[in-house]
Amino acid sequence: MTTKTGPQRYPGASRANWYQDDYPGDPMQVNVVVLHTTEGRTLPTYGGGSMAPNLTAVPDFAAKKLKWFQHFDIETSSRALANKRGGVETNTLNVTQIELVGTCDPTSHKKWTAAGQEHIFWPDAPEWALRSVARFLAWMHEEHGVALSGPKSWPAYPTSYGTAGGQRLSFTEWADFKGVCGHMHVPENDHGDPGAIDFATLVKYAKAELDVDDDTPPKPPSTPKPPHSTPKPPQGTHKPPQTTPKPAVPAYPGRKYFKDGVSSENVLKLGKQLVKRGFGDHYKVGPSRTWGEADRLNVRDFQKSRPELRGDADGYPGPLTWRLLFS
Repeated sequence: MTTKTGPQRYPGASRANWYQDDYPGDPMQVNVVVLHTTEGRTLPTYGGGSMAPNLTAVPDFAAKKLKWFQHFDIETSSRALANKRGGVETNTLNVTQIELVGTCDPTSHKKWTAAGQEHIFWPDAPEWALRSVARFLAWMHEEHGVALSGPKSWPAYPTSYGTAGGQRLSFTEWADFKGVCGHMHVPENDHGDPGAIDFATLVKYAKAELDVDDDTPPKPPSTPKPPHSTPKPPQGTHKPPQTTPKPAVPAYPGRKYFKDGVSSENVLKLGKQLVKRGFGDHYKVGPSRTWGEADRLNVRDFQKSRPELRGDADGYPGPLTWRLLFS
């Protein structure tokens, strides 16, 4: 049976509409966030919880912020995706789901605007709303290791409905996917939300929250072809050395692995990298799979060696410590 690890409640989220007691769900090790839009202007009832996500974000226009309601633990399966027989798992496939109150449908947006009804049209969401969603994604990255990346294609609704936009993942692609996607990307589903939400800006704001840069692996430098008129170098002339690209930084797994007594390959990987970088003095026999005080002291030594980390040298690796250690 899968064991839930790390914090299960999003800080500040209300549990006034808690459904897990009625629909216990399945425990998961989450590595995917699915974004939905409710296509309404208020907090849905979700049929008493039978169709609820893990969390719902409701706009507070006066305060210019999103109010969060949590319905299930972060790592308990929720119920907002269709799951057909004979295909792939959806709700239970390591997924945390959030519903954003508002619409991605231009027709609804036009109708509500004409009626003077306040709402968020998520493809053109205000900055404060995008930053609030980004803070949640940053928290999911830091605490649960959910990658701050996702599909390239986020077509506008109604093109995003069904398979018309070509963005829907295949069964294999869905099973292998890690990161952030929309309802529009999940197989066995036909909904097109959240439409053309500004995903690039969400990722940008989330990384800014964590003070980390884009960690996309660098591409090998291309060698330009010489002009046609350029003579070949004389025999025996050495070619200029090629620049070797830096190895990709492994994905940050989340803070949940770096706690007393937790055992995983992530702890061992971290320990080996500390030794490689010259920060293994506190190990008596070398790194192991189980997090302990020696790991924390070695991480703290590394953090003290970097000006970017000195103000937060607590010995527990966050996304920035991880990236700098493996860079």
